[in-house]
Amino acid sequence: METKIPVIQDCNFAGYDASSLMAETARLRNIITKRGTLEILIPLCCSTEPVRYKQFRQALKGISSKTLASRLKELEKGGILERRAYSEIPPRVEYRLTGKGQELVESVMYLLQWMKKWSGT
Repeated sequence: METKIPVIQDCNFAGYDASSLMAETARLRNIITKRGTLEILIPLCCSTEPVRYKQFRQALKGISSKTLASRLKELEKGGILERRAYSEIPPRVEYRLTGKGQELVESVMYLLQWMKKWSGT
């Protein structure tokens, strides 16, 4: 027997299907909760310049090279990051947020502001 959650009148989310929203929540969680992902995205939001792989390695002390490389590839594949490799010696690779990535980070920043407001700090 399926139980429906009552919908509040004048709710900003009226008309949204709860099961669809839960599926989207799972997709979002898959993107942002992997180790190192937010630590990669937040600095890019605060920079007007692309960030080099080497800079990430120096800044992200608790994340292995393998994990960093994996997250960067996932974020690039998902259209969150743009990767640019240069044919130089030593090799140079730079990353920047795409428009999609910028929107994601702005949304995360709103969540962080909410947390700060309500955490009592």
